[in-house]
Amino acid sequence: MSLNPVQKPSTAFTASINALAGAFAGLLVGTAQNQPGLGAVIGAAVMALLAYVFTTRFDRERPARRFILLAFAAVGFLMGAVAGAVVGALFGWFFGWFVFWVGTGRYRAPLAPYLTPGQVLWHYTFRVIAGAVFVFLITPILVVLPLSFNAQDFFTFTPEMLRFDPAGYSLKHYQDFFTNNEWQRSFKNSLIIAPFATVISVSLGTLAAIGLSQSHVPFRRPIMAILISPMIVPLIISATGMFFFYSAVGNFLEGTLGLNKSVVGYIKVILAHAVLGIPFVIITVTATLVGFDRSLTRAAANMGADPVTTFFRVQMPLILPGVISGALFAFITSFDEVVVVLFVGSASQKTLPWQMFTGLREQISPTILAVATILVGISIVLLTTLELLRRRSERLRGMSPG
Repeated sequence: MSLNPVQKPSTAFTASINALAGAFAGLLVGTAQNQPGLGAVIGAAVMALLAYVFTTRFDRERPARRFILLAFAAVGFLMGAVAGAVVGALFGWFFGWFVFWVGTGRYRAPLAPYLTPGQVLWHYTFRVIAGAVFVFLITPILVVLPLSFNAQDFFTFTPEMLRFDPAGYSLKHYQDFFTNNEWQRSFKNSLIIAPFATVISVSLGTLAAIGLSQSHVPFRRPIMAILISPMIVPLIISATGMFFFYSAVGNFLEGTLGLNKSVVGYIKVILAHAVLGIPFVIITVTATLVGFDRSLTRAAANMGADPVTTFFRVQMPLILPGVISGALFAFITSFDEVVVVLFVGSASQKTLPWQMFTGLREQISPTILAVATILVGISIVLLTTLELLRRRSERLRGMSPG
């Protein structure tokens, strides 16, 4: 399929599209200044004027883009000092590129030549919507990260931070996390509970997924629905049921078997978190088994391998990416869970999310911001690993090129 030859659009079209983009940006800036309507109007007018001037009167792209970047940075500096200049420069870089991307018709180049204007509009509208959803989801995280370096015990940006003054930034909240006994105890509890819960979830979830993938198993769908119900049922309802169930289990372990109360508390929390992680393992392993070639296990059986050897030597290596993906989901679920542990656990099993909840409710500790940043970093590493495993799984099943 050949690319569509670039055709320069009309000046009215270029000005209107840029005015729309400018209105949206102006709405964001105006909202920060408590004047959203005025910001939208000014943004639309400025971008329409820039689009008209630089696509009809002055079409040298590189100097024009440099001018737009510097102009936006200067306006941002007047409105918000250094921080405003940085934001303004980002806006200027984007709009400098956007003006010529639309004005020269480059937006049409990668698309098929037979697409109608309406189809082209929907093509880019869909991407704008997806980008807006992404910004909506990621913005709270981007706000937390710099606040974790606040030199003051505030949950807001100080004037020093907005000026990028080094005195406004500090690592004291991270230092408090690594030196405070309460935070370290809760962190160690999470590191004890989450791995054990993950091992149980992976073991039971993998076996359940393999069993339910067999066509001769009766009532597969109802059983699957029951096994993944902890993911669907509201967590507060699951936590309430676990409270009554594991209270009886704890009484049995303490009274009949004579186990230590603290050990019983850990067992209850680990089992409860394993229940929450099993659905993720079942779903990921089941998805991996969809492309599994059953003839491989039959061939292994014909060669004299018993079921256990067949599982570990033939089946497990091929479904390992799905198993590890489920394990990562189960680990994240256990590591971040707070509702169930409040019902099932006790003070000696206080996990990191529980400590964060306590810090918000009782003492408003800014160390929460540092802990949240660390958890975000851990989540990014785990999700990156998950994506790499997903791609490897697709390659092994022949769903994508190697």
